[in-house]
Amino acid sequence: MNKDNMYKEMAIGFVIALIATSFGSYIFIEFFSNYDFEKSLALIKEGNLQGKVLVIGALANLFVFFMFIKKNQIYRARGVLLETILIALFVTVLTLFF
Repeated sequence: MNKDNMYKEMAIGFVIALIATSFGSYIFIEFFSNYDFEKSLALIKEGNLQGKVLVIGALANLFVFFMFIKKNQIYRARGVLLETILIALFVTVLTLFF
């Protein structure tokens, strides 16, 4: 596999992981909140819970990662792993400095 194709596959995995994280966060807010979506977002922001919701949403990446591993799409799985690490670093910075 050439280098350009490798980076393309990693980028696809990264984007799919972003979508999975967004979808996971949405599902968590929608099903586990007693309020409507907009009110829940306001309460999350008010309580500085953005990092916690983002981490719970990133759990969806676990399923995407293992799906790519099972299909032997290693470079896409690497993209998912890269996005998950960046989410973890972002949440760490968000927790420590804000």
